[in-house]
Amino acid sequence: MAIIILSDPSKSKLKISEIMLKGTIMATILTVPSIIAFLITWTILDNLINAAIVGGVVHFIAMGFSLKISKKILVKK
Repeated sequence: MAIIILSDPSKSKLKISEIMLKGTIMATILTVPSIIAFLITWTILDNLINAAIVGGVVHFIAMGFSLKISKKILVKK
């Protein structure tokens, strides 16, 4: 069985600390809008179920943009 290397060896690798930092930034970008939407909706409507639904919808919309965001943030130049 042969092992195929799919990565480009000419590109430099990211360090573990860079991966952790950029992963934390990505997680923050993805979760903060949904938490804020949840809290604002819960405060205004005073209904936990509706707030959870709104927060979930905002979270999935943010996940839809995560590929574009990650390509800009995680690529090493």
